[in-house]
Amino acid sequence: MAAETKKPEEVVVREAEKPVEKETPPPPPPAAVAVSEAEAEKPVVESAEPEKPVEESTTEAEPEKIAKQDSFKEETNVASELPEAQRKALEDLKKLIQESLEKHEFSAPPPPPPAKAEEKKEEEKKEEEQTTAAASISAEEKPAEEVAPAPAVEEASKTEEAPATAPTTEEPAKKEETPKTEEPKKTEEPTKTEEVPVSVPAPEAAKKEEEEKTVEDIKETIVVEVATTAAPEPTAVPVEEAPKEEAKTAAPEPPKEPEEVSIWGIPLLADERTDVILLKFLRARDFRVKDAFTMIRNTVRWRKEFEVDTLLDEDLGNDYEKVVFTHGVDKHNRPVCYNVFGEFQNKELYQNTFSDAEKRKKFLRWLIQFLEKTIRTLDFSPQGINSFVLVNDLKNSPGYGKRDLYKVIDKFLEILQDNYPEFAAKQLCINVSWWYLAYNWIYLTVFTPRSKSKFVFASPSKTPETLFKYIAPEQVPVQFGGHSKFGEHEFSPADSVTEVTIKPGTKHPIEFAFTEETELVWELRVIGWDVTYGAEFLPAKEGGYTLNITKPKKVTAADEPVICDTFKVTEPGKVVITIDNQSSKKKKLLYRSKVKGSQ
Repeated sequence: MAAETKKPEEVVVREAEKPVEKETPPPPPPAAVAVSEAEAEKPVVESAEPEKPVEESTTEAEPEKIAKQDSFKEETNVASELPEAQRKALEDLKKLIQESLEKHEFSAPPPPPPAKAEEKKEEEKKEEEQTTAAASISAEEKPAEEVAPAPAVEEASKTEEAPATAPTTEEPAKKEETPKTEEPKKTEEPTKTEEVPVSVPAPEAAKKEEEEKTVEDIKETIVVEVATTAAPEPTAVPVEEAPKEEAKTAAPEPPKEPEEVSIWGIPLLADERTDVILLKFLRARDFRVKDAFTMIRNTVRWRKEFEVDTLLDEDLGNDYEKVVFTHGVDKHNRPVCYNVFGEFQNKELYQNTFSDAEKRKKFLRWLIQFLEKTIRTLDFSPQGINSFVLVNDLKNSPGYGKRDLYKVIDKFLEILQDNYPEFAAKQLCINVSWWYLAYNWIYLTVFTPRSKSKFVFASPSKTPETLFKYIAPEQVPVQFGGHSKFGEHEFSPADSVTEVTIKPGTKHPIEFAFTEETELVWELRVIGWDVTYGAEFLPAKEGGYTLNITKPKKVTAADEPVICDTFKVTEPGKVVITIDNQSSKKKKLLYRSKVKGSQ
C-alpha cells in the first residue's frame, strides 16, 4: 500500500453507543484513500455526546448564523512558501522527470514482474535435480571419457601428421609387435589371433595391401577431422565481416525530442500547476524524491494501460448515481463526494452490478471514470481548489458476506493508493456503529498518522452535527440531516441556514414581522427532533384574532423531516414559529426563510 504501517494509537470514544445486533463488519468503503495534512493527529470520533458541552446562557437562546469556521488547514502549494527541504525536494524531482522525459523512460515498457516465490522454489528444485542427475551421469561416464576420448584425439592428431613426417610402414610394424606380447588365452578377436602367429615375412603383395589399408584409414581420419574443423570456417567469415559492414553503413541517430506526458490534462513540467501535482506525490512519499519519482512513473504507465483518457468518453450508464455522487461543496468550496453503499441492499441492483466478472469490471471502470471527472473539475492552481471531501455513509452498508462487492472495493482502493495521492482533504465516515469503529481502527493501522488524521467517525446521532462542522447545512443533502434537496425547490444553497440551540424544558419562538401584503416561505428541522412544532399569525391591529397556521404537533426523532411551510400575509402583523423542547436534552434548530414578493 501507499501508506506506511504505523503503530495504532489510542482512540478515546466519548460515549459508547448502545449495543446493536452483531453482524460481520464490512471493510472500509472504496473512498478510504490515504490523504494528506500538515500535522499528524488522531482520527476524530464523534459519539453520542460532544467532548465539550456547548456553553448555555441564562437568557433565551438567540439565533446566530452558522460560523464559516475553518475545518482544517491544508499545506501550501506555493513553491516559494515551502520549507527549504521541501522546496529542494521539489526541484530535485523536476530534474529527475526532465531527464526521464529526454530519455523517453515514461513511454518505455515496465520491467517484467518478479517471479513469485513458489515459482522460484520450483525452479530451484528443478535446477538441483538437473545438477544432481548430471553429476551422477558424469560420475558414471567419467572413466570412459578419460580413457576413450583421449587416445582417439591423440591418434587423430598423429594420423594427420603421419603422411607428412613418417612412412606408412610403421603402423603395420606395430600391429605385428602387439600380438607377440599378448597371451594366447585371449580370444576376444579371433580373426586377428589367426593372422598373428605368422612369423614368416609376408610377400610384397600382402605388404602392399596392408599399406593401402593403412593409407585409407589415415585418409578417413583426415577427412573426418577436416570435416569437423572446417565446418565453422564458412560461417566464421560473415559473422566477423557483418558487424564491420553495419558499422560502416550505420549513421548517427538524430537527438530525440523530450516526450510529452500529461496527467489529468496537465503536462508535466508545464507551469505552476505541475508543482501542485508533484507536491501530491512528494507528500504521499514523505518527500522521498526517488520514491515519488517511481510513483509518478508507475502512475503514467498505469494510465496508459488502463486507457484512462479514453475512459472519460465511454458511456457506462447511470445505474450507480445513487451509490456514488457529488453534491455541493464544503466550507472551503471543495467538492463533496458521497459514497452510499447501503443502496446495494437492493437485490436487483446488486445482481446487475456483481453477478459476473464483466459487470464487476464495468462498475470498477465507472468508479474510475467518476473519480477522473471529479478531478477534472479542480483547477490545480497553487492557491486554488486542489482536493475534495469524501463522505462515506455506512448506514445499512452490506456486510462482508457480499464478497463480490468488496473484491471490487479492494481493487479500487489499491488503484487509489497507487495512482491518486493526496486528493481527499477529509474523510467523514457517518452513521458508524460502535463495532465498525473498532474494526476500522484495526484497518487504519496500515496508514501513517498523517493519513489517519484525515478520518472522522460519527455515530448516527452525531452525523448531522459532525457534517455541519465541515459542510454548511444548506450544502448537506436532506437524507444526511441537511437542507439541500435534489430538483426544484424554494431554496437554493445561496440561502443560508441559521442555527439555534434550545435548552431543555424551554420554548424558542421565531418571529417575522410584516407591514404589507407578502408571502413568507420557511423550512426548518431540529436535530433529533422530539419537540413540539407550531406556527401562528398575530395581527398588528388591536383586538384582532390569532390565526393558527400550523397547530402545535409533536415531531419524533424517527421522522427526521425538514418541515416546509408557507403563509400569505394579507395585513400588517407577524408570523410566530414556536419550538417547544420539553425533553431533557438540548436541541439544535436549523431554519431559513425568504419572502417571495408583494402581491
